Amino acid sequence: MSAYQPVEIRQLTRPEEAGPRLRRELAACWEEVVNSGGAVVAAFPLPPVSRSQVAAVVEELVRALDPDLARMLVATAGGALAGWLVLRRDRHPLVAHRGTVNHVQTLPGLRRLGIGSALMERVRDVAREEMGLERLEIAVRGGLGLEDFYGKLGWTEVGRWPGALRVAPGDDRDEILMSLVL
Repeated sequence: MSAYQPVEIRQLTRPEEAGPRLRRELAACWEEVVNSGGAVVAAFPLPPVSRSQVAAVVEELVRALDPDLARMLVATAGGALAGWLVLRRDRHPLVAHRGTVNHVQTLPGLRRLGIGSALMERVRDVAREEMGLERLEIAVRGGLGLEDFYGKLGWTEVGRWPGALRVAPGDDRDEILMSLVL
């Protein structure tokens, strides 16, 4: 994809909106992202991960899609997946006014083309205008410059857990907690 190719972002709110092809593309993207050093999550082992390990977690995310509680934003370019993220909210009244953004991913070969920024701008609109949320939160891994990326988009660091993430033996990273008031 070149920098001038338009990126389309669509929102998924129900499991049936994610067909088999998209589910395969999501798993392939996540596998590539994890195995290139990003998006390590507790749902599967540390890298390297296999497509089948990732596909099982993708299925869980898709099954959880619900207009009120969990939405997925998918960015495509030229008809192919370029990036994606998940927006969730909890029903409990103490926290129902805020949402959590997870699994923000862009295919490694398509980074620095504005796909991640486009996804993050769109999730802000979806959260505020469609879900009625007042604040978003995200937790990111230190040592990758992610706090700078999100900071440029208006997010504020609100805390960090020093050394909370062990991505490899001898490689502990801070978990950085960020917030965005909508």
